[in-house]
Amino acid sequence: MDARSDRIAMPLAVDLDGTLIATDLLWEGLFLLLRRNPLAFFLVPLWLMKGPARLKHEIAERVDIDAETLPYRTELVERLRAERSMGRRIVLATGTPRKFADRIAAHLGVFDLVLASDADHNMTSHRKCKALHEAFGDGGFDYAGNSRHDLACFDGAREAIVVAPDRPARRWQARHGGELLPGERPRLKTIVKMLRCHQWLKNVLIAVPMVLDHAYLDLGMIFAVALAFLSFSAAASAIYIVNDFFDLTLDRRHPTKKNRPFASGVLSMKFGLVSAGLLLCVSFATAAFLPPIFWAALATYLVATTAYSLSIKRMLLIDVMTLAGLYTMRILAGMAATDLDVSFWLLSFAMFFFLSLALVKRYVELRSTDIPAKERIAGRGYRAEDQDIIAMAGMGAAFGAAMVLALYIDSDAVREQYAHPYMIWPLAPIVLYMAMRIWILARRDEMHDDPVVFIIRDWRSQLVAGFGGLLLIAAALAP
Repeated sequence: MDARSDRIAMPLAVDLDGTLIATDLLWEGLFLLLRRNPLAFFLVPLWLMKGPARLKHEIAERVDIDAETLPYRTELVERLRAERSMGRRIVLATGTPRKFADRIAAHLGVFDLVLASDADHNMTSHRKCKALHEAFGDGGFDYAGNSRHDLACFDGAREAIVVAPDRPARRWQARHGGELLPGERPRLKTIVKMLRCHQWLKNVLIAVPMVLDHAYLDLGMIFAVALAFLSFSAAASAIYIVNDFFDLTLDRRHPTKKNRPFASGVLSMKFGLVSAGLLLCVSFATAAFLPPIFWAALATYLVATTAYSLSIKRMLLIDVMTLAGLYTMRILAGMAATDLDVSFWLLSFAMFFFLSLALVKRYVELRSTDIPAKERIAGRGYRAEDQDIIAMAGMGAAFGAAMVLALYIDSDAVREQYAHPYMIWPLAPIVLYMAMRIWILARRDEMHDDPVVFIIRDWRSQLVAGFGGLLLIAAALAP
């Protein structure tokens, strides 16, 4: 028998998590469960006390996975199809609950046998190796795996195929040989994408109280604003990571979001959890140098964003009002960090203006998603026929913001703070120009960024905003 015939005659057992798919279904199932019922968080320790097998079983009983959209390792799947077509027996051997394993096996249609965990037995490491020995004899199978949990099966197999290995599996492969199928290595660009660094631009709003108080030359104020910016940016990145975990299934159905680091499997969920924990530590450590009231603002932001990720984002209109509130919270955080007062006028303007931008975000999502009439967009509370009312509400909010600004300019507060208040009258049309331009671009399908990020990146918006800033400075400093 030649080498090829000998290989085809030997069954090939394939691990699932991290090997056949570039993700871990235990973590995915856990976040699916928490998204459906956050109170299940308190049941997880009780299930874990009964062992990993019971934990996996309880999670699988309560959630379903979308086998079609999982991040499969295409090269390995095609290899399995080819070898099975030549008569080789292919086995799925996994610690994943049988419910998930059977669904994936049915979707791919390449497995002759499925060995998986049940409520009493966790099919990993030595237990998996023992099951393979009982089925095919000692050394009577080849095995493809990726992690330290697969070392026992590597040792017990005739030949090992090491796929996208973790550190222990990489060391095993270096010592013992075996075929290596390296996975995609994350680049710095991938890490930046995970952190959503471009979203940090929103936290520039923290500097608004300092700028409006004309304290932009005060080094102490600048330092406090910089610390607050770092704290909020680290916290925001941590929340974005967790939000990505909750939205994995939805992201994989989206034409562009499916390429996000966790949805595509380029980064593991374990890496994401560690990263989120470190980011929160950075956020809290930085906040320790700021006034205690800043902690209240940071805590409120974290609670609100977590609630938004878990449920609020699916609530009609409540979601956009929450987004507007989160934008405004950054201004309040700037107030807390610098110990400055924020006027009722500023908060009123911010709520109207950011409500308009939040509605733009939903409007763009509706226009870019092809959904049938009377069906909600995935993960949201909106339907296609809501576009017109959202646009009207958004434009109305923009005009409301301009009206509040105009009334503020004509108030006693401005006359006390500015030597020449008439010089800042152009701010009202500037705000209208920025908001109306965004809505027109959205209607033309030419606006795809987060609206706040768009304003900060767009040179025209930068130009008119810069002109408005110069007017504020001139009105304050002119003799």
